[in-house]
Amino acid sequence: MSKGTSGEYWAEPALPSVFKHDLLSRYIPKFGGMTGSQGGEVVYLDGYAGEGRYLNGELGSAARVLKVAADHQSKGLVRWTCFFAERSAESFIQLEALVEEYRSRGVDARAFRGDVLGLFDQVLAAAEGRPLFLFLDPCGLALPFDGLVEVLAHRRTTAAWPPTELLLNFSMMAVRRIGGNSHSPKGNEKTNERLDAVCGGVWWRQYFADGYTQDADEKVAAEYSTRLGSETGMRMVSVPVTKGPGQKAVYNLVFGTRSNHGLWVFGDAHARARDTWWKGVELQEEATDNALFTLATMQRPDPAKVQQEAVPAIAENIRTLLQRGRPFRLVDHTVQVFGDYFGQVPETVVGKAVRQLHAAGLLANVGKASRIKNLELRPSIRR
Repeated sequence: MSKGTSGEYWAEPALPSVFKHDLLSRYIPKFGGMTGSQGGEVVYLDGYAGEGRYLNGELGSAARVLKVAADHQSKGLVRWTCFFAERSAESFIQLEALVEEYRSRGVDARAFRGDVLGLFDQVLAAAEGRPLFLFLDPCGLALPFDGLVEVLAHRRTTAAWPPTELLLNFSMMAVRRIGGNSHSPKGNEKTNERLDAVCGGVWWRQYFADGYTQDADEKVAAEYSTRLGSETGMRMVSVPVTKGPGQKAVYNLVFGTRSNHGLWVFGDAHARARDTWWKGVELQEEATDNALFTLATMQRPDPAKVQQEAVPAIAENIRTLLQRGRPFRLVDHTVQVFGDYFGQVPETVVGKAVRQLHAAGLLANVGKASRIKNLELRPSIRR
């Protein structure tokens, strides 16, 4: 992430970055596995790469992806071509050294100093006929809406192959700041127009017609995700990322895919990254508070209880799908299967729901599959 970029930011990852990086580390290897197949090739772009590694030794987004690329290549699984852009001269020095470290190990990695907009032509040329993952994580406002649509829906095919996926930082802080001032005498119309470009129109202004309200920013984020999905033919998931429990989102991570498999795996990765985030909250509080029970411990939903409550709910969702009377794969109905628990519980909970239905005699014998998501379910035939 470019921050104009302070040494303080790169000292160690803050809680929002803990979540974001854990999510990326869980999803990116799966994206390569799902789309690259044995010996295939995948293209990756990090448009705001920053230094790539923190001063305390922890890995940033660039280092995490490079590590995945090196691991896949050493095992003969997938060959990654990785592009990293960074505008800050100070951060670029560190990024370039990191990229060179992996280039010496045979990874096709390339660092560029400058705006990511100037890199798209080269990235899209390299991704011709290959899967492409775009990670766009600016510190402030995102890329213009029309430019994103041009890349995702026009310069890249909307067909199933080759796939294109997106993980985008949509700044909630910027929306609150600009929206709250949009009708103020101190408001800056040029700044408003920048948000117009990011949102693809002036529609966001209606949510701030009476000034800032508690959920105006959330409504803007939801509509932005819906509009981007509609214009690109992608399924969008918008995930709020906060600094602590009960706080307003710093930004939303907007994930876009045209694949049921991608949607399923992202939901599973999100649920597991949430657990990592909560552990980070607890560790942070323990470092500054000697109390026996931290506030985070009291606020955090018990993961075991949430999963226990999710099993019968997901089982009921699957039972509803079974009532259609024909076999189906779980992954082809990701949202219907998880329901309200999408992104809240890992895929193992679905496995428990399937076993519950089978024990109740509602399923025919469930065959084996390499992954839970690939299970094909058939309603039992009762005599």
